[in-house]
Amino acid sequence: MPTLLITGANRGIGLELTKQYLEQGWDVHACCRKPKKAKELAKLKQENKKLSIHKLNVTKEKQMDKLKTVLKNKAIDMLINNAGVYASEASKFGQTDEKSWEEAVAVNLLAPMKMMEAFKENVAISDKKIIASMSSKMGSMDDNTSGGAYAYRATKAALNAVMVSAAHDLRHLDITCLILHPGWVRTDMGGPNGEISTQESAQKLRKILDECDISDTGKFYDIDGSIIPW
Repeated sequence: MPTLLITGANRGIGLELTKQYLEQGWDVHACCRKPKKAKELAKLKQENKKLSIHKLNVTKEKQMDKLKTVLKNKAIDMLINNAGVYASEASKFGQTDEKSWEEAVAVNLLAPMKMMEAFKENVAISDKKIIASMSSKMGSMDDNTSGGAYAYRATKAALNAVMVSAAHDLRHLDITCLILHPGWVRTDMGGPNGEISTQESAQKLRKILDECDISDTGKFYDIDGSIIPW
């Protein structure tokens, strides 16, 4: 069966994608910072032996290197870079907080880049060969009609640029690189007023991922399957 490697899997969209891919019979390697506190993941593991839980703070290179060793020569059909931070302390003009900016860059931008570099060989030997990063419409210049959210917008826009470059650089390996907007989802980050549930978001994201091929590499997908302008 296919294999998924996903970051930020202990809650929200990451947790729901983990659940749904397990239901589809996939082997899932779910990563989170504190597995001992990830009660939902622990419960899932009790119910499904196809789930493996890994400790991974995506900003810690030693933890990433350890995971790379654990998964050496393991085919990974799909890598989903889902972990992210909003950096609310670096959202408003005139209130620039350097530490919040550094965290946003580390988690939202550098971590997906390093995950791709670490696991591209695993993806290349798989059948599906997909790398997807969770971005946001807020990373679109065209869609920015309200300002604010400086660090979040900037790091997601930069992530989009990284993914487009990776789409070119990994094409010779037949790896499809996708950029995904999950919708405005009712999560800790999205808040209680989000337009869709995590279940609906994950279902629609899976549809995009199921239907994509190498001709779609480098595209920036909205949750409804349409293309988001840069």
